[in-house]
Amino acid sequence: MGHAEYAKRGKPDIVCSAISALTIGTANSLEELAGEKIKVTADEESGFFRCDFEGVLREKSSFLVDSMVFSLENISREYGRKYLQVKFEEV
Repeated sequence: MGHAEYAKRGKPDIVCSAISALTIGTANSLEELAGEKIKVTADEESGFFRCDFEGVLREKSSFLVDSMVFSLENISREYGRKYLQVKFEEV
């Protein structure tokens, strides 16, 4: 079963795949294209992914993050909050 538990055991989990592509792709873009200093913490077993920023985001970086959040919220609406919940935490 995939991390999102959308698919049955042994079948590809399209929700997990979409979330992974969006989050990992955005993190890579923030580092490589936008030049941001970030710290990524991930656990493949549980599906946990966290991205901490070392400073205030530049405008283009903020746009990348907003785009990712928009897409994740669309996935949550399309497939249900049972499989994906988007939460924000300011520190």
